[in-house]
Amino acid sequence: MTMAYLSLGSNVGNRRKHLLYALAQLRADHATVSMKTAHFYITEPVGGVVQDNFLNTAVAIDTKRSAESLLALVHQIEQAQHRHRFIHWGPRTMDLDIIFYGDEHINTKTLTVPHPEAPNRRFVLEPILEISGDDRAIQRQVSDWLAETDDHQQINKLS
Repeated sequence: MTMAYLSLGSNVGNRRKHLLYALAQLRADHATVSMKTAHFYITEPVGGVVQDNFLNTAVAIDTKRSAESLLALVHQIEQAQHRHRFIHWGPRTMDLDIIFYGDEHINTKTLTVPHPEAPNRRFVLEPILEISGDDRAIQRQVSDWLAETDDHQQINKLS
């Protein structure tokens, strides 16, 4: 089993419903042994495209899936939520990214882990830090990235 950290976000339609659907699909997956979910956060979009704010969260999943198999599941969940990839950094019903997959460094045509943009995204780092628990390696990496990031975006944690 491997502990994977994923970031989830939505800014189209019923954002909460989209996130809850994705979380339910991840939890119900036959390969998910356990799952911990961060609070939801309201965040401003990045990338310069005018669009609504995002609702974001993160999950830590203890999974029996390989990284590539987990990526396939992530894409299935996005497609079930009618995710379209027409505009880079544009609006989306669902955005799921694998940020960490254990302590592995993966660089294939379809997957790069740790996620290359994670150090620049406070909306990814803060929720992961919230759920990292006793995972000292993730806590240290995420804390270092937070200390070094130029992203001063305000994110608002929901109760």
